[in-house]
Amino acid sequence: MNASRKWCSAALAGMLAIGLASCGGSDDDDPGVAPTVQLLSSQPDYVTGGTALIDVAVPTTVTDKRPLQITLNGNDVTSQFQPSPANGSHRQAVVTGLTNGLNSVVARVGKASSTITMTNYPITGPVISGPWQTPFICQTSTFLLPDGSTLGAALDANCSAATRVTYMYQSTTDGTLKPMTSTAARPADVATVTTLAGQQVPFIVRVETGTVDRGIYQNAVLHDPTTESAPTPLKPPKAWNRRMIAIEGFGCPGGWYVQGGAQGNLQSAGFDFSLLNVQRLAEGYAMFANTLQHASNNCNAVLASEAAMMSKEAAIKTFGVPDFTVSAGCSGGSYGSAQPADRIPGLFDGVMLLCTFPDPLGIAFSGSDGHLITHYITVNPTAFTDAQIAAVTGYKSRKAFEDAANQAGRTDPVPNRVDYAGYVSAPFNAIVPTAQRYDPVSNPTGIRGTVYDASKNIYGVNPATGFALRPFDNVGVQYGLAALNAGSITTTQFLDLNERIGGYDQDANYVPARTVGDAGAILRAQQSGLQLGTNGGLASIPVFDVTGIYNDDSGYHYQWFHFAVRERMVQANGDSRNHVMWRGNPVPSANAWNTFIQWVAAYKADKTGTAQKDKVVAYKPAAAVDGCWSDANTFVTETQTLSPIANTTCNGLFPSWTAPRIVAGGPVAANIIKCTLKPIAATDYTVMFSGAEMTRLQQIFPNGVCDWSKPGINQTGVVPNGSFGPSPVNVVFDITKT
Repeated sequence: MNASRKWCSAALAGMLAIGLASCGGSDDDDPGVAPTVQLLSSQPDYVTGGTALIDVAVPTTVTDKRPLQITLNGNDVTSQFQPSPANGSHRQAVVTGLTNGLNSVVARVGKASSTITMTNYPITGPVISGPWQTPFICQTSTFLLPDGSTLGAALDANCSAATRVTYMYQSTTDGTLKPMTSTAARPADVATVTTLAGQQVPFIVRVETGTVDRGIYQNAVLHDPTTESAPTPLKPPKAWNRRMIAIEGFGCPGGWYVQGGAQGNLQSAGFDFSLLNVQRLAEGYAMFANTLQHASNNCNAVLASEAAMMSKEAAIKTFGVPDFTVSAGCSGGSYGSAQPADRIPGLFDGVMLLCTFPDPLGIAFSGSDGHLITHYITVNPTAFTDAQIAAVTGYKSRKAFEDAANQAGRTDPVPNRVDYAGYVSAPFNAIVPTAQRYDPVSNPTGIRGTVYDASKNIYGVNPATGFALRPFDNVGVQYGLAALNAGSITTTQFLDLNERIGGYDQDANYVPARTVGDAGAILRAQQSGLQLGTNGGLASIPVFDVTGIYNDDSGYHYQWFHFAVRERMVQANGDSRNHVMWRGNPVPSANAWNTFIQWVAAYKADKTGTAQKDKVVAYKPAAAVDGCWSDANTFVTETQTLSPIANTTCNGLFPSWTAPRIVAGGPVAANIIKCTLKPIAATDYTVMFSGAEMTRLQQIFPNGVCDWSKPGINQTGVVPNGSFGPSPVNVVFDITKT
């Protein structure tokens, strides 16, 4: 009887539960499965322009009674979302209406919800680069569009301009790109092209031009307006191969206080690094650029990386998420690729570096060392023979040394300085009014044209003057040490050089004392990535180094800079397995590009949870190995090393030299800004100093000499995603709070 009652009670409870469920009560009680919300256009901390590409994975529990609801800051935006063409269970939209500051998108099904919080910044920036540089000269009115028209007058003080879309087509008549006068019908002479995906399409290019981060941005991709609607992430251009290439530019001197009147389009050594590269466009690539990615307009890597980040975001919100993004460039385009890639992991999925420099500081620092030596030999013209000058400085010849030394002009704020032949101080873009420029006598509060002052948000400023703090330091540096030990110069010459070499003051005037770099500026130069660290994004992406310019005789694009990048990678990451170096004069461009892209595409296709560095190494193509091209058809497989003598086949073909601080005992990595000191020891020299000479050496270096076996003072790596304001995430330094 008791058992019967228990069974009846259980049955009644079960029927009651079934009845409640049939009435829909479980919809109220069951939280269900939450949608998944993902931001596709940028990192959540760095959204710009008030819009964001959002993806929502919709659970199968959605019903008419339990619909999907999406809100932005509490406002319903569900209607903005449409099914993803790639996956019908996802909904996507470029959500509009974000306000500056924090924003929340909530996707809800019943009681189950997911939230993504984003921080939005104005399309004019800044995000991570600190306060705007002032003055800042707008150049929209002279910026030429592909059809020959201009972008038009700036709309505000932030150099903003209305976005313009221009269509160009390749003519079958002469193969050039011509303006498409009507988007309603194709020109009769339009060429047909076959993309990498095998699509045959008319060669019509959509070029979008507008302003981002106060720079002028552009993107370009195949798109036929006669058959396709305006591109969106949900309806991307049909011929796009889902790959993007960033265009970086070249140069540095004069890259301050201007918006930029042109992109950094460059053709060099058989390579074409330009927005309208017809070969890459024909293959289906999308290209993007910003005038602030071009170092001739902006030689501040923190601002350049911000501009690249924002311009890539704008491109994604225009036509969708790429499978991968690469950056490639020569000279200033090499560090324009490497520094942003290192500073912002994930910005680029691979970089190709030609005519390589690790960073503008490498040029400035080696130039500053050399410029002190040019001053010494100017004052003491019989001190060294030309051969001894080469030995002391590390370069192939006196001419090679002089060209490199004259690059110190980018650190000198004093205009029209009369100095060594070929030296140009205080370089400015011609558009910057002379009346605004610094002169220590006539305009002491003017703007200073130096690589340091262009980045004072990073270095900080001297509160008494407002001038940027300077990291250059040569305390304890024994100039000519290797030349002394090799017997190329005498002890007398060595002592005299180091006794008289001196240093610089804040205006780059010569002073008798060695220069003491500011400790904070030294630290932040590295944390910011103004000195390339290689421990950030570069640690786990393909880095493909190509000679580009082989000329160690003149012009300062010297081979040791290529090896400096590799040595930094070894020091920072333990190895350089993701780095490949091809040397040649020239290197076959098609071979290099195809090998590089094959490498990037292969590792990006692996969606497993394997560590990215391991993927990059595992998917390295067979051709992606060190070597040199003895001619256009002959590749010599050989680990590339730095040497002026023919100790390998490639070094016999392409010998390379060094620089003053390497001769002084410093590392090829050239990443020690201020050395740790040690007591002078006679055993460090292969020559014998007399007692008087040793006393003199002690007087020259009273606190000791550089110990290059130890890390430098404040030596460190880049802080990934490091901010200099206004973003509060990963703040390295905020000049507004000092």
